[in-house]
Amino acid sequence: MSEPRIALIHATPLAIEPVNSSFKKLWPEASLQNILDDSLSKDHAVAGQLTADMVERFIDLAQYAKRAGCQGILFTCSAFGEAIEAAASAVGIPTLKPNEAMFEDALRVASDTNPNAAEVLNIGLVATFAASIVSMSEEFKALTVGLERQVRLHTLFVPHAMNALAQGHAEEHHKLISEGIQSMPVCDVTMLAQFSMAAAQTLAQTKTTTHILTSPECAVLALQKRMKNV
Repeated sequence: MSEPRIALIHATPLAIEPVNSSFKKLWPEASLQNILDDSLSKDHAVAGQLTADMVERFIDLAQYAKRAGCQGILFTCSAFGEAIEAAASAVGIPTLKPNEAMFEDALRVASDTNPNAAEVLNIGLVATFAASIVSMSEEFKALTVGLERQVRLHTLFVPHAMNALAQGHAEEHHKLISEGIQSMPVCDVTMLAQFSMAAAQTLAQTKTTTHILTSPECAVLALQKRMKNV
């Protein structure tokens, strides 16, 4: 498939630059359409949970992307797993949740780092949006059901970092995330939960020997592979 049109659906403007940069680096041939509804994250924070109305809004966004001629969809908002699943079912085109590729990569990297089958795999998950911790933990644990290895997920919420980034203080954002990672138990691999956190990876990696994964790069490569197999 030459120059496929990909919809990138965002619930925060902070996710737009990281994923566009990853596409430019890893899949520059793709034609991108950015769709933003920045009220979704705000409404989720107010409601404290995913609502039926939010699910319908995700379906509407996906259907709009399909009508616009997109052959694939990548959602970049990490706290809306069930809504994204509903949207994927509604449109019937390759649709990727923001973190499913990173989850799979994390399990692979952790197993390679800790090949002793008798030992527990310790995987870290760091977020700057509190709601992401709950939804992503559930998704990740569902993925580990039935695995031969026992997996322990260590989660960390980093307050103030997202607000710092939104105010243009990227260095402070990266610093807070790096300090948070240093406070965590030693893990076989650590995941940065949100697309907006990707730029913090460079600094954070200098503070730990644990391999740090970012969701945009994992997602771009996974969607590219999925669409080539369609």
